Amino acid sequence: MEELIEIRDMCKIYNPGENEVRALDHVNLTINRNEFVAIIGQSGSGKSTLMNMLGCLDVPTSGTYILNGQDVSHLSDDELSDIRNKEIGFIFQGFNLIPGLTALENVELPLIYRGVGKKERLRLSEIALEKVGLCNRMDHKPSEMSGGQQQRVAIARAIAQAPPVILADEPTGNLDSGSTQEIMEILKGLHKEKRTVILITHDNEIAARAKRIIRIMDGKIVADIVNDAADE
Repeated sequence: MEELIEIRDMCKIYNPGENEVRALDHVNLTINRNEFVAIIGQSGSGKSTLMNMLGCLDVPTSGTYILNGQDVSHLSDDELSDIRNKEIGFIFQGFNLIPGLTALENVELPLIYRGVGKKERLRLSEIALEKVGLCNRMDHKPSEMSGGQQQRVAIARAIAQAPPVILADEPTGNLDSGSTQEIMEILKGLHKEKRTVILITHDNEIAARAKRIIRIMDGKIVADIVNDAADE
């Protein structure tokens, strides 16, 4: 399989010196194109820091991060922003939708920043909302939708322009069990469409839906297993 992500000897150190905190401690990790990976760890394990690195939201203190063939370890904030726009679709626990915009407008917004023309923007946004089962809710605002529906809008926004990486940070954390099931089915469907899905979670049951489970503790990867039991 083709490598999409390669992390080599990555460290992230806060408060260097006597009271330093090693949020990431010499991490090595490879994720191939088209994998469905769960990164699991408890609060303080380093999983959020690792997510920030994977999502180009921060840069490491030392080490290398190759994303889709490009070394992004030491880019400027503006360069990282460009990489995020092109390479990564984010799904957050808090949905991060703009209240005053409709579902369709929320999905379109990142495409505006990417310079996609109006007609193509509308087409991509409608396709993405149809894919998550919201073709009849496109004109609704977040306040007019359930939590599960809002998260589906957030997924549509993340996948509209088919970025190489879908990065989902606790995507079911604010949802009931029914909505959680819906969201996990959508993520599994994206994987079947050959998307690379990286799921950040503290929940063993959620992680068990992924094909590969990476466990992080005290800033180190302590387990990396292929999950043959993941349901198809």
